[in-house]
Amino acid sequence: MYFGIILETNDPEQAWNGLRFANTAQQKGHVVKLFLMGAGVEVERINGEKFNASAELEDFVANGGLVLACGTCIKSRNQDSSELCPLSTMNDCVEMVKWADKTVTF
Repeated sequence: MYFGIILETNDPEQAWNGLRFANTAQQKGHVVKLFLMGAGVEVERINGEKFNASAELEDFVANGGLVLACGTCIKSRNQDSSELCPLSTMNDCVEMVKWADKTVTF
């Protein structure tokens, strides 16, 4: 199955759970794309001891997951794109949703 995941939060526990879902889906053989939107573009900085979303994001990418990140959301936070959070557009989000069998939002 193809999963599209939209992550819109910088809440450590919610972001961590969204990424754990992405990694678990990959481990079960599903193809997963992740779109970071709003506060979700801050996920690389969530590296607390209890909820290390950044480490989950790194695992997701290392295992072949595709990350797209809203360019407008990144720029509005005065952030730069990165290898883990490349600049993307709403068109990319729409295409991901069209591609996915299921779309999940965290």
